[in-house]
Amino acid sequence: MKHTFVEYHLFQLLRRFDNQHLPLDLFISQYFRAHKALGAQDRRTLAEAVYGMVRWQLLLDYLIGPNPSWEKRFQLYRNFQPTQYLTVSSIPLHVRVSCPKPLFDLLVQDYGESYACQLAQINTTTAPIMVRVNPLKTTRDALLAKWAEQYDAMTAKESPYGIEFKKRIALFALPEFQEGLFEVQDEASQLVASLVQTQPKDQVLDYCAGAGGKSLAFAHHMASGGQLYLHDVRPAILDQARKRFKRAGIQNVQFLEPGHPQLERLKGKLDWVLVDVPCSGTGTLRRHPDQKWKFTLTWLEGLIHLQRQIVEQTLPFLKPTGKLVYATCSILKKENEEQREYFLKNLPLISYGNIFQSHPAIGEKDGFFACIFQRKS
Repeated sequence: MKHTFVEYHLFQLLRRFDNQHLPLDLFISQYFRAHKALGAQDRRTLAEAVYGMVRWQLLLDYLIGPNPSWEKRFQLYRNFQPTQYLTVSSIPLHVRVSCPKPLFDLLVQDYGESYACQLAQINTTTAPIMVRVNPLKTTRDALLAKWAEQYDAMTAKESPYGIEFKKRIALFALPEFQEGLFEVQDEASQLVASLVQTQPKDQVLDYCAGAGGKSLAFAHHMASGGQLYLHDVRPAILDQARKRFKRAGIQNVQFLEPGHPQLERLKGKLDWVLVDVPCSGTGTLRRHPDQKWKFTLTWLEGLIHLQRQIVEQTLPFLKPTGKLVYATCSILKKENEEQREYFLKNLPLISYGNIFQSHPAIGEKDGFFACIFQRKS
């Protein structure tokens, strides 16, 4: 079969993706960097086709039958209308909404069949494009005014720092990004970060910091006072956080790898600990559709055990009046409400403040859960 230039790269990209372990978004980004001949329109076309096929892979493979391949999936996907299969009762329900059965069964258990179907369908759509303004360097109104003539952008519904773009653009290439005026961050993630209600003299630890997205969202409240500590078991991702904090102009921050002597000295001294735990990511599957094909109950049980372990590890860092924020980007009760109940029953913690919970919806924020605990006096 003779392929066009874009189709050639499509199948190259997909075959290589099958034989490595990077997440889809990162792999596509690396592929594009390695193939400079692909123009902006080519990259957009490729990304849309790849994401579409990965989102609908279960239904595509069911319709293809034995021995599916990316070529066969693409031939079917070109004129694919998934809604026409929604009422075909001979196709299993979880297949119609392209959701792995173990995950679909849990969604049904948590939310009932009708809403489980709705959530699974939402996970096959694209997510909103949201950024968070850096108030240390600019205001939301100033950025919106600057972008008014070039882009279709509007304020977020709930976050006071959020701006939503109606069309996909190369955000990381914008000069305003290079200057540290904004970060790309979903509105739900911004709202979770706002639960860490820091004051200027506070001592704060982001224990599973990753690239520091949530810490960046609340650091400005510290007004360059106090101290913010970022910890993660992955040194490479902490390096990304260093670059982001430098770009944002935040200096009252230290980066601590596991075993750093400062960790021991922080015990009993922290006002806030954020524990944004490793989770199933079931609230962000629109952005990471490849993640759902890795879902197994064994993997989930391992995550639940790890989440409990991490919360127990971080408790000693709290001062007597300190507060701990537990957060996930999951919509599963096993990782959210049930974990909260477990912590309240088995650890010296009491509930503090309100629970935050969001579920993915068309054109709306991602699915997140967060709750605040305080030490028992």
